[in-house]
Amino acid sequence: MNKPPLILLPGTLCDERLWEHQVENLSSFTDVSVVMLTEDDSIEDMAHRVLKEAPERFALAGLSLGGIVALEMVKQAPERVLKLALLDTNPRPPREEQMETWKKFIDMAEGGEFRQITKDYLLPVLIHPDSQENEELTSDIVKMADNIGKSAMVRQMRALISKPDGRAALNKIGCPTLVMTGENDTVCTMDMHVELAENIKNSKLVTIDHCGHLSSMEQPEAVSAVLQYWFQC
Repeated sequence: MNKPPLILLPGTLCDERLWEHQVENLSSFTDVSVVMLTEDDSIEDMAHRVLKEAPERFALAGLSLGGIVALEMVKQAPERVLKLALLDTNPRPPREEQMETWKKFIDMAEGGEFRQITKDYLLPVLIHPDSQENEELTSDIVKMADNIGKSAMVRQMRALISKPDGRAALNKIGCPTLVMTGENDTVCTMDMHVELAENIKNSKLVTIDHCGHLSSMEQPEAVSAVLQYWFQC
């Protein structure tokens, strides 16, 4: 039986580099594409755009913002998603303090401080403390943000501010689902992933050791191995 094509969705201020290792690893099994989430300012519209361009049926993996959009895609077109992987994903609606932070980032970007957002605010929480000294990794994270740019980041922030509560539809997900998180992810914490796994019927929770929020970049071999197993099962 032919394997379905695989769509990978990046997180906020992330581009194809987020999934570079996984694309290389999984391309021998199926057609893999990374779809950017930069054109829309709502989760619903992001999901609609990806679905409009996607094959009729496909496997789907998303990290962080990508996971939020993946959940919305399953909600909009459950019959089209054959397998689902949610990495470092928060299904809950935004808290007041989160919305204030995202609004602050919009103000910073529009006030000429776009590059400071990643360097001063995001890098310290996106990866494990031990990885902060990995210059290649931190440089790639900054380069991704620079590539996404100010305008797309503002749209992504607005989408997060207005994001829906993804929990109500979790028990309606019927496809095999992988829930994966970095052990030390402080952005999307372990309890969020436990909640995902407990409410999605056919799901498995996997934790990546010594790893923060950007798991696919920080521990690429481990994440690729788990995704390969999920995809081939």
